[in-house]
Amino acid sequence: MKRRHFLKSMTALGTTSLLTNSSLAETRYLGPPARTTGTRSSHENLQKTLYGQMQTHALTPLQDLHGIITPSDLHFERHHSGIPDINPEQHSLYIHGLVEKPLKLSVRDLKRFPSVSRICFIECAGNCQDYFKKGPETTLQQVAGMTSQSEWTGVKLSTLLRETGLRNNAQWILAEGGDAALLTRSLPVDKAMDDAIIAYAQNGEAIRPEQGYPLRLILPGWEGSSCVKWLRRLEVGDQPWMTREETVKYTDPLKDGSVRQFSFIMDTRSVITAPTYPRQIEKGWHEISGLAWSGRGAIKKVDISTDGGGHWIPAQLQQPVLSKAYTRFNVPWQWHGNETLLLSRATDEAGYTQPMVQDLINARGIGSLRYHNNGVLGWRVKTDGSIFYEIVA
Repeated sequence: MKRRHFLKSMTALGTTSLLTNSSLAETRYLGPPARTTGTRSSHENLQKTLYGQMQTHALTPLQDLHGIITPSDLHFERHHSGIPDINPEQHSLYIHGLVEKPLKLSVRDLKRFPSVSRICFIECAGNCQDYFKKGPETTLQQVAGMTSQSEWTGVKLSTLLRETGLRNNAQWILAEGGDAALLTRSLPVDKAMDDAIIAYAQNGEAIRPEQGYPLRLILPGWEGSSCVKWLRRLEVGDQPWMTREETVKYTDPLKDGSVRQFSFIMDTRSVITAPTYPRQIEKGWHEISGLAWSGRGAIKKVDISTDGGGHWIPAQLQQPVLSKAYTRFNVPWQWHGNETLLLSRATDEAGYTQPMVQDLINARGIGSLRYHNNGVLGWRVKTDGSIFYEIVA
């Protein structure tokens, strides 16, 4: 079509007004006015679900998400005494103890230091703690929704510690939050000097209040409770502080009567995100998709079983495959209408393979599964195409 005929046609449709040959075309848009903040389509019902009688948990809808980044408003929540409303202009981070030069840093001060960004997952140590309590009509969100992934931006903690100057006997750091509970966790100096971040941004914007605004400690690959929110103080010492959250809580009783303490690293886990309850599928080709992650590094492979563990096939790992971060996996699957059980298991670059739950019980005892239960999850496909959660022991 010649240019003049094309423009004439567009004018007739009422979408373009012709000015002069040297002028830009003026397009009239009849939609709603622009909004200052974008919103999801009314056809998309994505939301967190509350967990527990005290409703101190809010779980991420893993089964409804795509890719590897969790939208900030859907990042899971866990707080011990409510969400404080902190004015960043009045908030400071204190670093003191076994240091040569104690520091008091405002949020503005921190933003003057060289910034870093890191994509990593955060997972509550209690994720999947109710593995044996869930019935068939359970979503992935309800059984394993205490994990999310964001891009975190801030200052490397090692940069700040070099600024203060660590003394020779500095071995541990106490991180304290600004919530009513003053949640505190001890962490080794080695981790602090490795990849720890004092974050002030999440997914390109300021950290949201539920996630620790204005400052949060990020320890890639470590259990979520150690990533202290509303961070206000770091005290350097020569031994751990043995706080409530590392003695009474977040310890793993073992079957020999001993207790495993400071089990910071989150073990390798994978979850199938689709198809899962409450979806119903029809005969034919489908994509089995999911997420895998490890606190020890990058995911090396994910295997899928479509017959309850009788046979395993390798899944495709989608790029990027990052260290201590979600990796999306998928595999095409033709369903012929028979009842079956879908499973996934991940192996990380350290050679550790996600175990069956019974293997964990044999090694640690069933009492240890309150925390760090990374056993394989199962999804039962019925002959009518309905899918249900199934305990795989």
